[in-house]
Amino acid sequence: MNWLLPFSRLLRIEPQRLLRILSIGVPIIGGMLSQSLINLVDAAMVGRLGETALAGVGVGGYATFITVSMVMGLSAGVQALVARRHGAGDSGLREPLYAGLLLALLVGIPLSLLFILIAPWLIPLFNTDSQVLDIAVPYFEWRTAATVAVAMNFVFRGYWSGIGQARMYLYSLLVMHLVNVLVSYVLIFGIGAWEGYGAVGSGMGTGIALFFGAGLYCWLTFRRHDDGSRRMPTQETVWKVLRLALPNSTQQTLFALGVSVLFWIIGQVGTQEQAIGHILISLALLLILPAVGLGIASTSLVGHALGRGDTDDAYRWGWEVVRVAMLMMAVLGLPLWVFPQAILCLFTPDQHLIELGSWPLRITGLNIVFEVTAMVLTQALLGAGASKQVMRISLTMQWGVLLPLAFLVGPVAGFGLLGIWLLQGLQRITLSLIYALIWRARRWAHISV
Repeated sequence: MNWLLPFSRLLRIEPQRLLRILSIGVPIIGGMLSQSLINLVDAAMVGRLGETALAGVGVGGYATFITVSMVMGLSAGVQALVARRHGAGDSGLREPLYAGLLLALLVGIPLSLLFILIAPWLIPLFNTDSQVLDIAVPYFEWRTAATVAVAMNFVFRGYWSGIGQARMYLYSLLVMHLVNVLVSYVLIFGIGAWEGYGAVGSGMGTGIALFFGAGLYCWLTFRRHDDGSRRMPTQETVWKVLRLALPNSTQQTLFALGVSVLFWIIGQVGTQEQAIGHILISLALLLILPAVGLGIASTSLVGHALGRGDTDDAYRWGWEVVRVAMLMMAVLGLPLWVFPQAILCLFTPDQHLIELGSWPLRITGLNIVFEVTAMVLTQALLGAGASKQVMRISLTMQWGVLLPLAFLVGPVAGFGLLGIWLLQGLQRITLSLIYALIWRARRWAHISV
């Protein structure tokens, strides 16, 4: 643990506590980054089939992100409840897990059926090209058929993170991704004389891998690491998980829609701005993953402390994770500030687009250090059970402040992409200040979950 000492002194965090943060956060970060990597691998495989295939998978994949966001809150709900019970020494840790799995079935199955039925009308809202739709619609249907498996995987992530064993989540996810690559490759390109299903095979392979992942989680949890608990969830526990999950799922869904609206607003400035804006948004979403992963770790650490009744320790955990995230984001954001053109060259050879995106990328690299407070404390507040408050603040700042002002600043006032990006950075820093004040006030310490 000697290698931690310089960072411990720099961050003013005891080595044991820093190791605890990293032991939970790093596997979650690894899992999130692996998800982004597998998306790139899928894109690389489908990209060999041409731009129409790539566009079809892109449209179907974005629409799938909206459906996935609707069940994402189950992870936060289960994790908050499990972490609180784990800290209190309660033996009924599996009860919130069972409640989450029950909700995954009750919510995931109807969602799958609903979106498969409306797919022929929903997907054309994103793209009207008939050739693209011939791929996007069936791709979306196959991905949507696995919504229940996605929901179950989120529930298991919440459980393992809640008891502080996030490595189980990482191991399972890596195996699932390997299965996804192998199965998707065969279904896309075929084998031997069989030519495969083309781009749609990517959606089929991902759906199969998601169900495989759910089965693997079940085996690891109920067979290999069986604790003998068969305590089925009470109606009260199911309601608690739902009450914690619903605001977070609503927030995630509207966040996904908000990103789409922001992308549309940038498109009103110009086609070139929208092209580079897509790259900038994708890079920003990738860059924040370490901060979000550490934030999920804070959900467990805060929940454990509150379960013990130690509000001072919970308060410390929140700020300590913020400091770790700020250091990590400073390191990751520095290349964006110093070498923006070199980074953008990896995504486009168009020199005009590179020039157009250089300053917005610099702003992202600089602001990300200050934005992480909101990312971490959002998750810490979820660990304290303040999911409704988080939802209200986040949605107000996104839909009530950022999006209307972005439209006025960019297309109407003529400040363009740079004006929108400056506004977005200011909004996120303001959000960090708001969450910092809320965390400092400690009213979250009195919430019962």
